[in-house]
Amino acid sequence: MDPLTDVLALVGASSRISAALAAGGRWSVRFAPPAGVKFNAVRRGGCLLRVDGVPEPVTLAEGDCYLLTQPLGFTLAGDLDTAPEPAEPLFRAAVDGVARAGTGDDVFLVGGAFSFTERGRDLLLDALPPVIHVPAATPAAATVRWAVAEIDAELRTSAPAAGLVAEHLALVMLIRILRLHLDRGATSGWLAGLADPVVAPALRAMHAEPAHPWTVAELARAAAVSRSTLAARFKQVVGRGPLDYLTGWRIELAADRIRRGDGTLAGIAREVGYGSESALSVAFKRTTGRSPRDYRASVARSA
Repeated sequence: MDPLTDVLALVGASSRISAALAAGGRWSVRFAPPAGVKFNAVRRGGCLLRVDGVPEPVTLAEGDCYLLTQPLGFTLAGDLDTAPEPAEPLFRAAVDGVARAGTGDDVFLVGGAFSFTERGRDLLLDALPPVIHVPAATPAAATVRWAVAEIDAELRTSAPAAGLVAEHLALVMLIRILRLHLDRGATSGWLAGLADPVVAPALRAMHAEPAHPWTVAELARAAAVSRSTLAARFKQVVGRGPLDYLTGWRIELAADRIRRGDGTLAGIAREVGYGSESALSVAFKRTTGRSPRDYRASVARSA
């Protein structure tokens, strides 16, 4: 698997479609900070998005969509001077899957949320800006618009498994938005590495064979650069050296297997590239501050 697929699988991304929002006239709706990642797409009309802590509001036109990646409160409005009403009562009173604000239905938005495992924020979300805006005019956003249109169509039918189809389409949309963000140039972290011609081949090699005893020289050959070039570039883009990254990824894989109760610690150690349980324990504790046995016990207590 490629690194993005690996991380999305590890963070357990799942989606949930919420009621649509129809609005018109003078309207403003205030939303509490989302627990996961919130998305909306403008199917008709246009409005403004203001996110707490983000200096400028985002103008949303018909066909636009956006992703909110951080737990920040936000407001959707036709006019930001209008006093907002809380979203929760409006959506609780939704009729036929549509909440209403203001007067009329000049604006229509569909949306939902993505949720992740506890590691999702560190592995994926913290590498993203608070808001990713995808304008309808962006040529590469065609697939995102298609997914949104299909989500809308599924939610309007009573066909078998329409909700499940809509949720899977939402995951397709999430991946496409992440790709668009990479094309625009992520600033740092492993996501930025996916778009870097030197770093990306090394990342793919490590994710393809995490248990392989990689050296910087081998990874440099995979990237077709010198050892010193790879080491410097990887540190500059990702924020740590390639072997430090490999250790972190191995520990993420080991922790995932422990959470799933997947085998003995000795077996997990061999699967992720450590010759013994004791070697895994040293690396695990250095990375997480806990031994694998302590981590397993805490998972059991939580369950």
